[in-house]
Amino acid sequence: MKETFLERAKENIKAAELLFENGLYNASANRAYYAAFHIAIASIFASGIIPNIDHKTVQTLFSDYFFNKRKILPSNYKRYLKDLQDKRNIADYKTGVSKKTAKNQLNDAKEFVELILGVIT
Repeated sequence: MKETFLERAKENIKAAELLFENGLYNASANRAYYAAFHIAIASIFASGIIPNIDHKTVQTLFSDYFFNKRKILPSNYKRYLKDLQDKRNIADYKTGVSKKTAKNQLNDAKEFVELILGVIT
């Protein structure tokens, strides 16, 4: 399952980039979040845990394992996943996001995915 979610994360980064380049900022913000969400799932599988896959459980397991117990990642990344989800929620269910916010979302997701890839591959 780890490999499946690694591939989904990479695919979602590509999709977010294409959507951004074509002015589809809300959709880009959505896919950027899912890239981060999928890499978090892959990292949980890589740690030997088989998670119940829902947003809250994944965020809790990820934070607990990589920040609280093992301290594998720098603490400044602890809120990335939640912050990315918050922006995705604005894009999907509220006012939508600006070009600048979508670009920041994409950059943050790319940074997060690269960081986690460096830890689990």
